[in-house]
Amino acid sequence: MFEGLGTTTNVIQAPMAGVSTPALTGAVANAGGLGFVALATFTAARARQELDQTRALTDRPFGVNLFCHEPATHDPAKEARWLETLAPDFARFDATPPEELHEIYTSFRVNDEMLALLVAERPPVISFHFGLPRPDQMQALRETGAILLATATCLGDGRTVAAAGVDGIIAQGWQAGGHRGLMDPVDMAADTRLETLPLLAELRELGLPLIAAGAIMEAADRRAAMAAGAVAVQCGTAFLLSPEAATTPDHRARLTTTPTEMTRAISGRPARGLVNRFMAMDQQDAPGYPMAYDAAKALNAAASAKGNHDYAAQWGGNGAAKAVARPAAETLAAISG
Repeated sequence: MFEGLGTTTNVIQAPMAGVSTPALTGAVANAGGLGFVALATFTAARARQELDQTRALTDRPFGVNLFCHEPATHDPAKEARWLETLAPDFARFDATPPEELHEIYTSFRVNDEMLALLVAERPPVISFHFGLPRPDQMQALRETGAILLATATCLGDGRTVAAAGVDGIIAQGWQAGGHRGLMDPVDMAADTRLETLPLLAELRELGLPLIAAGAIMEAADRRAAMAAGAVAVQCGTAFLLSPEAATTPDHRARLTTTPTEMTRAISGRPARGLVNRFMAMDQQDAPGYPMAYDAAKALNAAASAKGNHDYAAQWGGNGAAKAVARPAAETLAAISG
């Protein structure tokens, strides 16, 4: 489905907000893969800078990724209870919780400044996570000629994104690191938790190109996904030890030796990361995304200032033990083999 983009491999670098960099995207694109710029947490002005910096490093096509969650709904009482729960942890570092929580990341669904930027910049591939844009936004992006992709973790969400007219589906298995692409993130118990290969089998009935995401760490994983019906694979954790990634030193040190779990305590949405003190907290009382993330970032900042990294959001998939420290182009070549 990426014919005409000049890629020489069916490996995609996952957009990882906070870890992806222009250097990583450029390295993957220059090596023949499809790199992605993670725009989900940026303002339109910052997004323009990221696109400009990436284009300065490669003349190859690359994609952009957007979060399309429902705009936040404040629950002051719940947020206050959560801050009270976190207060003892703040106190460990001689800090106090913020007085209130804020919607620190704007959903693309209400960000028409970002829409105008993308219509002007015309990235050749655009992917959506947590849901879909408004119909008018979808139509405006479709008219740019971009290939439109959306994440699905189950058949129900797959049917929803297929009905919206996307060109392909990113099949995100339960093993994948980072945030689950669930359209309804509230009830984790209702998540079918399909791993990547069974999810591919379930989504095949939709008749759209499928991109496998989750536990794609080496060539054998890619080949298995392709045999199960994928046209390409999307890899994130495999690139976390690349020098081009913005992975922190502590995250790098723990990546291959620490188990992963799924939690919504950090951000308010289910996400898989390396187990630490924060991930062990009772997640049921966490407020919604991204207000919970606002609290988490404040607590991590307080802890980090004292040299403690037990509260960091260190996302990673359950194949993290297979990650190799090497340039992104070498990881791309290894998975493509």
